[in-house]
Amino acid sequence: MFIAMKKRTLSFLTLIILFIPTLKAQIDVDLRAKFEHAEDLKHHFYGFSLYDADSGRFIFGINEEKHLMPASNTKIFTVLAALHILSDSIPGLQYVERGDSLIFWGTGDPTFLHNRLDSHKVYDFLKRSGKHLYYVPTQPKEPFYRNGWAMEDYDEYYQPELSSFPIYGNVATFRAPQSGSLSVVPALFQELIHVREQSSNRANFALSRKFDTNVFEMSSINVKRGYVNEKPFKYSDSLFLQLLVDTLKKEVKMIDYEKPSDTHILYSNSRNEMLREMMLPSDNFMAEQFQMMCSFVKYGEFDTRRIRSDMQQEYYTHFTDKIDLQDGSGLSIYNLVTPRSVVELLALLQSKVADEAVLHRLFPAGGVDGTIKSAYQLDQGQPFVWAKTGTLNSAYCQSGYILTRNGRRLIFSFLNNNFVTAPRTIRKEMVAIITHIRQNY
Repeated sequence: MFIAMKKRTLSFLTLIILFIPTLKAQIDVDLRAKFEHAEDLKHHFYGFSLYDADSGRFIFGINEEKHLMPASNTKIFTVLAALHILSDSIPGLQYVERGDSLIFWGTGDPTFLHNRLDSHKVYDFLKRSGKHLYYVPTQPKEPFYRNGWAMEDYDEYYQPELSSFPIYGNVATFRAPQSGSLSVVPALFQELIHVREQSSNRANFALSRKFDTNVFEMSSINVKRGYVNEKPFKYSDSLFLQLLVDTLKKEVKMIDYEKPSDTHILYSNSRNEMLREMMLPSDNFMAEQFQMMCSFVKYGEFDTRRIRSDMQQEYYTHFTDKIDLQDGSGLSIYNLVTPRSVVELLALLQSKVADEAVLHRLFPAGGVDGTIKSAYQLDQGQPFVWAKTGTLNSAYCQSGYILTRNGRRLIFSFLNNNFVTAPRTIRKEMVAIITHIRQNY
């Protein structure tokens, strides 16, 4: 009986093995026709790769070996680095006590006094301390902008300056509680709001920051009630100290002090919750600061180029295609990856996060939340795609996980570059193809 059962088992496995190439051929014919009829994909460069996570096989690809700019799909690489290097909680403060003194260093934590994400653990620790406070600044080994960033975006909300000890997310938040009145947090910047010379009170309202100072200029006083905007401020250690003293309402001195070996770490937030906060709205600042924290934990210094190099040696050299990353957020136009390598990255993440629900929660869910909430409709009342988007000028990308109606678990990467049409037209074609895969495979 055992022999008979074994024969039946072998026969069943043989059928599966024979079925997979047949399915692959059917998918190839079907999807190739879908791409050929996608008119809005014909005028730019794109690549697509599809992988069956259950069988461990690539089942379809078009230009999957071509290097393309991934935009914010780069953040998926940052997720891998964070899961690999950081513990369950992110480091919020490094400190040592010496007599009546508390000496502390930044860790790269982006959540300190952040208007949404601050756990208040670091703030409360410093506020309640009865010791004299001394801050030791640490200079990162890189400039506050990464290679390939657009310098003209210096005062856009999505590109704050990077630092070893961020405060308020390194942005000033402006609000108009009533028409013609503008307030700002931190309040320290209130006196630095000016009306632009030769401006007209009838002109449309606009707010900008001068490149090399923290002077913010209004184009007019015609600001409407309910206006909200975030502008990065020009970061410096002295400004950080001013802001810290202003909020703690106690004296803090800045000193040069060699870091001893017996320092302690105060943890501030859940790593996975912060990764979710990075991925769903595609927060560039948080992505870069995650790499800063990884560098701090691994080397005791801030050198994100070294993190990317080490991740390359440990993981990416085993991918089919070369990976070239200049940052952790995807703002750099120098980042280049292939769809096939992004799929391999997603498969690697799937192997590292055993609980699929935990993994999916790190990604926007189509029809539910994040950057693809409005892109997809629920199918049979359920989300079926969990994917990271990536958007830059002439770049729109999606990469992630698909659950088909038949229960098949698929991984995909769809990268689009160099189009001159509106991104929404590209997104429409992508959504149609991903939805077709959901409903037919």
